[in-house]
Amino acid sequence: MYYDSKDKEFRKHGGTNMAVLTFKGGIHPHNDGKDLSKATPITDYTPVGEIVIPMAQHIGAPASPLVKKGDRVIVHMGNMIPFDGVVEHGEAMVNQASMTGESAPVHKKTDSYVYAGTVVEEGGITLRVEAVGGSSRFEKIVQMIEESEKLKSSLESKASHLADRLVPYTLAGTGLVWLFTRNVTKALSILMVDFSCALKLAMPISVLSAIREASLYQITVKGGKYLEAVAEADTIVFDKTGTLTKTQPTVKQIVSFNGFEEDELLRIAACMEEHFPHSIAKAVVDAAQERHLVHDEMHSQVEYIVAHGISTTINEKKAIIGSYHFVFEDENCIIPEGKKELFNNLPPECTHLYLAIEGVLAAVICIEDPLREEAEAVISSLKKVGIKKVVMMTGDSERTAKVIAQKVGVDEYYSEVLPEDKARYVEKEKEMGRKVIMIGDGVNDSPALSAADVGIAISDGAEIAREIADITMGADNLYEIVTLKAISNALMKRIHKNYRFIVGFNTGLIALGVGGILQPATSALLHNTSTLLIGLESMKNLIE
Repeated sequence: MYYDSKDKEFRKHGGTNMAVLTFKGGIHPHNDGKDLSKATPITDYTPVGEIVIPMAQHIGAPASPLVKKGDRVIVHMGNMIPFDGVVEHGEAMVNQASMTGESAPVHKKTDSYVYAGTVVEEGGITLRVEAVGGSSRFEKIVQMIEESEKLKSSLESKASHLADRLVPYTLAGTGLVWLFTRNVTKALSILMVDFSCALKLAMPISVLSAIREASLYQITVKGGKYLEAVAEADTIVFDKTGTLTKTQPTVKQIVSFNGFEEDELLRIAACMEEHFPHSIAKAVVDAAQERHLVHDEMHSQVEYIVAHGISTTINEKKAIIGSYHFVFEDENCIIPEGKKELFNNLPPECTHLYLAIEGVLAAVICIEDPLREEAEAVISSLKKVGIKKVVMMTGDSERTAKVIAQKVGVDEYYSEVLPEDKARYVEKEKEMGRKVIMIGDGVNDSPALSAADVGIAISDGAEIAREIADITMGADNLYEIVTLKAISNALMKRIHKNYRFIVGFNTGLIALGVGGILQPATSALLHNTSTLLIGLESMKNLIE
């Protein structure tokens, strides 16, 4: 924490050209390049309009923040909110994608609740701390993950189980043959054709080969049991934002209401929005750049209203751009005569940015969180390879979720859900006997990723999501999920085929040995040769 030496209000209240330095013994002032006594604590000062957070001040011990419930914290534009709390002063647009998955920033005003880990995109707020020290929503998410991870235990491979179970029977069979026949050669025929070798060698090779093959498609699998779980899965849950859709808002359409060309309207909008750090503003500016539109400064007396929009003057005409509430309710703008039907048919899946000139609607800029081109085809393909139920869950609005769900063809969708809601849904499906795959990319998806039978993280997702996921997709393409399912299905078929061959072939060798048709040496040769051939066959790619 520091006080700006250029703060006029600070100087007015007796301050000097002072900065705050941290020494080993605590926090102390620094004045014009001269070190003051390290035993002198910092001078108390409360800048006008600011709230000072209490700090520990102990000579001889490191200083540490003592933020507790009830303290006030100021969060400026571009900064992360450090604690869960309630807004007491100010307004801001807060990006909650890390918590809810909602792509569009959310308007926060007095008495609104904000979450630690979210980011103030515009404006500034003073919040009253409600949760610290492990009680914030972000920390609860991490706790949920840790608890869920404790429930996951490693399962031994089926091959090892079967091989271990067969050993006593092999020994018992050898003893019985010797007791009844008193023929050592026949008894040895059983020992020479033990099942354990083939089962414990061939099966792991199949799994390792499948993991290697998955890596060729930039799919990282943390263990063979997850491939088995993918093969058995009948339900898949998709996050929307960043998974089925891309995370960057883009301009989809510009609807003119005043007869101006789209490019001219976009030029005006970009000119007004270019100085403001908002994801929607950035989408408008980027769209103008893509069309190579030059938008020199044309406006003056810019007034920026947090969570509402921008008001300015262009060519001596008042121009405003922003939300529906700002344009039509606050500024009382009107829709041009004969354009009501056009207005009512604006694409419902988009976020709408309204531009008005001289109190009359000039244009509506439709901005979307674009759907991945392959999303619909991928969901259709998943149903063909064994997935019976496809679900979409998102923190986004009902309107947006409904449109996306209809486009991609999911069986169910849920909107405005929190991270714990996703995890509870996954647990509920598992209790009903379903094998569940969860696919997500953000912190908000992490509890569900951990709770699912298989958690799959998208390549550019949050680090925590990639860390706790069982499988990570390296390629920015949802088709890799279909590829993973195909590899897993083929792996299980190969394993079952190997089981049947090993048990059948080696049982035949034992029978021929006990019957005196094959000598132990011949049985051993055939057994080892078959094991080698099965191992080599298991190393081949499962799909072409």
